[in-house]
Amino acid sequence: MTAVDAPPAPALGRDRRFRTFWMGETISAFGDRISELALPLIAVSLLAATPVQVSVLTALIWLPNLLGLFLGAWVDQRTHKRRLLIIADLARAAVLLSLPVAYLFGAITLTQLYLVALLSGAGAVLFTLGQQAFFVALVPRSAYVDANSKLSVSRSLSFIAGPAVGGGLVQALSAPVAVLVDAVSFLASALLLRRIPVTESPPPPRRTSTLGLVREGLVLVLRHPVLRAALGCTTTVNFFTFIAAALLVLYANRELGLSAGAIGVAFGIGALGGLAGAALAPRLSRAIGLGRTAMIGVVVFPAPLALTALIAGPTWAKVAMLAAIEMVSSVGVMLMDVNLNALLTAVTPDDARGRRAGAYSAVNYGIRPLGALVGGALGTTLGLRPALVVAGVGGVLAVLWLLASPVRHIRTLDDPAT
Repeated sequence: MTAVDAPPAPALGRDRRFRTFWMGETISAFGDRISELALPLIAVSLLAATPVQVSVLTALIWLPNLLGLFLGAWVDQRTHKRRLLIIADLARAAVLLSLPVAYLFGAITLTQLYLVALLSGAGAVLFTLGQQAFFVALVPRSAYVDANSKLSVSRSLSFIAGPAVGGGLVQALSAPVAVLVDAVSFLASALLLRRIPVTESPPPPRRTSTLGLVREGLVLVLRHPVLRAALGCTTTVNFFTFIAAALLVLYANRELGLSAGAIGVAFGIGALGGLAGAALAPRLSRAIGLGRTAMIGVVVFPAPLALTALIAGPTWAKVAMLAAIEMVSSVGVMLMDVNLNALLTAVTPDDARGRRAGAYSAVNYGIRPLGALVGGALGTTLGLRPALVVAGVGGVLAVLWLLASPVRHIRTLDDPAT
């Protein structure tokens, strides 16, 4: 089934296939929030990791995205995209299960933690690339913004409840055992995906070699004015925000003296902004235009990170300030993501979704390990607070890519530039 055959936009919320897909994504997102807190806490609290070691852990999660160039071309040649999504979910579940097992036997090591980060990251890349084609089989073009908004609402809800639940589980059960919840969430996602009926069309006959398909993906991304601007923007913002991502849990735990539970509560409250941003994004884009809404998000997302360096006072004040900063930043990331994701989906040809996503993610996500490693270096040489200021100020520069492109003039997905 193609996007043309899919239900019209008004029926999206009543479409059983989309609801099932949405539910699986929601469950998996909640599990991810627990692991995002638990993995660095395992390194910091159980293995006494240094800032550089924590940054390496963050980098390894995103390093497999560099394979996206080739994996995206391979995915485009596969007929059964749903099968790839299920395999990716099951693989990630198995990898994460190794952590609580090793912990029970007292055998957990930093090397194992690195391997878990690398392999789970590889599973995430496979899932993301396969999901591009699967998404358009479920959602009509006119509903791309609405569907992305719904998925982003779930993501935001996971950021609200996930860290608080994760922090509680880490304190009650220990970080490695808490990771078990994420493993179960991937199993649930795989079972739900298996229940979605979808007829997947075979790919067109291969016109060139795999390397040729890789080149086509790169050419598409780098020559298309909208894709090129979006890639430059998101790559820049990812580089700087991952300087902060590599250090934030370490900063909150060691420098601010916050417990796992307090960090989880702060992140959970802060994520309320993401829920508001995801709900606001479609309305704001209709009012002022898709491009302008995305540009506002690009600025509001990284700018508050610089303010984390000012956090001080009693524990309640530190939690409140961290939560407020996360809240404003979460609004920004949703305004950016919902609109840019819809735009990327709209301008990509159906027969090139995998290799476009592969080329795009190889650069966009591939920069994240570099940002994390730079964060570790800056945190060691400058200190954690100055490094967070650099992350916030540098991230705002990403909006210049959109200012100098057709994106700032795009109001809807039907504009000629799309």
